[in-house]
Amino acid sequence: MVLYSHRLNKAHPKIKLKKMTYISFRSYNLLLVLFVILVSGGKPGGKYRDPVDTVGFAIRSWQMDSVMSRIFSLQGQKIVDAWNQHDIKRFTPWKTAICPHDDYTYAGWLYPAALRNIKANTVILIGVAHKAKKFGLANRIVFEDFNGWKGPYGIAKTSEWRHKITNYLPKSTYVVHDAAHASEHSVEALLPVLQYYNRKVQIIPLLIPYMSYETMEELASSFALSLSKVIQEQDLKWNSDLAIVISNDAVHYGDESWGGSNYAPYGSDSAGYKRALEHEQEIIQTCLTGPLSKEKIRRFTQFTIQDTNYCTYKWTWCGRYSVPFGLLTTYYLERALHTDPVYGILLGYGTSISQPPVPVDDLKMGQTAPATLRHWVGYVAVGFK
Repeated sequence: MVLYSHRLNKAHPKIKLKKMTYISFRSYNLLLVLFVILVSGGKPGGKYRDPVDTVGFAIRSWQMDSVMSRIFSLQGQKIVDAWNQHDIKRFTPWKTAICPHDDYTYAGWLYPAALRNIKANTVILIGVAHKAKKFGLANRIVFEDFNGWKGPYGIAKTSEWRHKITNYLPKSTYVVHDAAHASEHSVEALLPVLQYYNRKVQIIPLLIPYMSYETMEELASSFALSLSKVIQEQDLKWNSDLAIVISNDAVHYGDESWGGSNYAPYGSDSAGYKRALEHEQEIIQTCLTGPLSKEKIRRFTQFTIQDTNYCTYKWTWCGRYSVPFGLLTTYYLERALHTDPVYGILLGYGTSISQPPVPVDDLKMGQTAPATLRHWVGYVAVGFK
């Protein structure tokens, strides 16, 4: 750039060399900064996780605003009824919540039912590791190392407390795997809704792959202890400063479009649908509501995971690892912090065919799977206070 200025000065002696050299260096530096920004994902000094599912979830602010408006307009009374039934106030903060992660058009009102009362600015997001087998992941907590996640309202930063937590964890209990997180939709489903309510929310995402109940208990105990140390060091309050959200879809049911598998033990007609819903309610009422206990959490795994092979479904519940790990973390964190006993409140249950889908086609969104008696998914929202 300086050489170019020198040549230009000879051809046009009225242009001062010193000034032109300054302009050239400034231009060069500007180009260098722009290059760094482009290669770092839009922000200098970091890497940012891009959305994977651009059909089932909102990736633009106007999409999210419209989706939430339609959910409240078409299904909002369901949320109000749940609040009234359990005397839940708008300002009641959850310590932990269970939330669906299926298409917004199907799961609809269960998203705000679960996440509207997350008041903390930092949220630990415990996701399902759908591609654990592909990446060879098992028996360890899976963290990521992104500086932030791209959401419809901008970048959601990953909290600096993530590294503080892992510093306290034994190295054998976790792995950092960006590729697993980059390809996983179960955490990114929650981010737009959390951002809708709190533009400043920061996150600590992790995934839970295949593991036995005994391993879950061991890892969750270590994780809760590490988390409690950070909470105490930073003088945080569990529910207003930091909260836990567990990503989960309930049963995946039917005998069609499940990759050749038959997930319809009660049949795929209306009678089978009714019996499957009864089975779902038994799991929810005996495992996820009321005072939290290890006995209830273990019972959940006995409902959903084969006794002889923890990698195999007994009941095709998507969050068969994320739910018990998240609840065990909640259980042990309660004891480490000496808080009041945690209590689970059922905020709602639905399926992909229990109500008309929220219209989203005009928002450049849609459905990622069919919704019929032969292929449907269950959703549950639970708040823990």
